[in-house]
Amino acid sequence: MLKKKSVFILFLGIMLGVLVGTCGSVFADRDNAEVATDTEALPFEDLRTFTEIFGRIKRDYVEPVSDKKLLEDAIRGMLSGLDPHSAYLIAEEYQELKEGTTGQFGGLGIEVTMENGFVKVVSPIDDTPAQRAGIKTGDLIVRLDDQPVKGMSLNDAVKIMRGEPGSKILLTVVREGEEAPLKIIITRDIIKVKSVKSRMLEKDYGYVRISSFQSRTGESLKEAIADLKKENASNLKGLVLDLRNNPGGVLNAAVEVSDAFIKSGLIVYTEGRIENSEMRFNASPDDIIEGAPIVVLINAGSASASEIVAGALQDQKRAVIIGEKSFGKGSVQTILPTSNGAAVKLTTARYYTPSGRSIQAEGIEPDIALARVKLESVDKSEFTPVKESDLSHHLTNGNKRKDEKTNVEQTEKVKEEILELKDYAVHEALTLLKGISIMHR
Repeated sequence: MLKKKSVFILFLGIMLGVLVGTCGSVFADRDNAEVATDTEALPFEDLRTFTEIFGRIKRDYVEPVSDKKLLEDAIRGMLSGLDPHSAYLIAEEYQELKEGTTGQFGGLGIEVTMENGFVKVVSPIDDTPAQRAGIKTGDLIVRLDDQPVKGMSLNDAVKIMRGEPGSKILLTVVREGEEAPLKIIITRDIIKVKSVKSRMLEKDYGYVRISSFQSRTGESLKEAIADLKKENASNLKGLVLDLRNNPGGVLNAAVEVSDAFIKSGLIVYTEGRIENSEMRFNASPDDIIEGAPIVVLINAGSASASEIVAGALQDQKRAVIIGEKSFGKGSVQTILPTSNGAAVKLTTARYYTPSGRSIQAEGIEPDIALARVKLESVDKSEFTPVKESDLSHHLTNGNKRKDEKTNVEQTEKVKEEILELKDYAVHEALTLLKGISIMHR
């Protein structure tokens, strides 16, 4: 189980509020953290080179530069060379991170990372300005208003994208399949993320969408399932769990969501160099939908904590995974507060699914691959096909019951509702759930 440490906030995901800084120095509570001892001698020659360059910049650079800026930039460079997720968070950015994990922060509503010098969209958040404006997973942002992104740090780019609610920004976006860059205007807003949404697809079959993993996501999931059961007036026969474009979030929330459906066994474990980074999470003996089949939807925007859930349910044979290969972020970031009110976000471990798979740079392979297509109903024909019952003097059905007509009408209504679903993946998931239910019956 998790060893709670007051200095550590485990945060998995690539949240906009997280990726604001890029590096920092580490100050950990020595009573609570084990510091690895480096037996190698100090690199005096390299340190001498560093101080020499520091002095040259102070003396010869075209404009005066403060010691604080030079040292902060040096720290940023040190951490940015490690991996894309290690970062330095100044006090303001650290506060924004904590706000992001509770579900409210300012901005456009996109999770981003840096790729080849450009800002890459990991995922737009549900019901945010970015999603409403048409930003998609995989988009490369090359300009912010009139400023080229090339040459900026991620920190600088995020600062430009942030701003007063109601103000606008023009994003120039390169998108696969488009011949020319797209220009998209987005109005900034306060982002309030409701991480769990739910509805009934039809009688006995529920749908739950988790857009990110926040501190209350586990509780919200249980409340949503209880509401679905109440609406259905009975237990569910199947559930679609939608994790598409979910960039991750709080590790404990991912464990709680997985635990809600798994009665026993391992959910996830982590391995790193320090003792605190090695953890194992096991399921408790309960299942909130009592063994009903689950279909999990993932895509290329499903990252980190959402991959933990998909991997756990897949390895424990508890769900069928449908969609595209996931993002492939299988590392754990530990938030280490510093003495000056800032913090360091440092990659300290990799996480593994119950079967021992590392998702890092590999992702979760779906059990059933689905292409990105749109489902639409066919226009109704003006002519109705002739049936046996339309023929003159047709032979009646000797076993016909009085309520047969009503049943037929209900069946046709259900078919129309399914065809009206615009989401192909949800339609396929529902069809699979019904097939599994029939086989069990």
